[in-house]
Amino acid sequence: MVFILFISFVILLRIGELLLSKRNERWLLQHGAVEYGNKHYPFIVTLHVLFIISLIFEYSIQQTASYSLFFIVLYFVLIAFKVRVILSLGKFWNTKIYHIPNVPLLKKGPYKYSKHPNYLIVIAEIAVIPLAFHLYYTAIIFTLLNSIILFVRIREENKALSI
Repeated sequence: MVFILFISFVILLRIGELLLSKRNERWLLQHGAVEYGNKHYPFIVTLHVLFIISLIFEYSIQQTASYSLFFIVLYFVLIAFKVRVILSLGKFWNTKIYHIPNVPLLKKGPYKYSKHPNYLIVIAEIAVIPLAFHLYYTAIIFTLLNSIILFVRIREENKALSI
């Protein structure tokens, strides 16, 4: 029951993030934003969908259903940080890479200290979510896959933001 509630929350949160991203995308495009790195974006979407599927599959084949309260609480702490990141960027926050020419980068909130705080949170989420339910295969495999795609993503984003 805990897993069903938790995974439902994770899925609903991801859908909410995509809806917010879509709304922000419309605003960005209306203000002259240019999209960068769109070739790798389908791989990111696929990775996150397969991540959810893997969580459900690995949990369903486990012999015992247990969870770690520590990792569940840690996940909600990460969500609080993610909310801070999203609020810091406001309408500029997106799951895609957009840049409005001649608009300086925002350097407030967590962006005062890190160029990519959102990715630090995503890295932690990909590990913490499966660890909350002792889903070690999913944690290891998707942490590795995520690190590969983020290597590409961050390189593309840095190029776009330096224009």
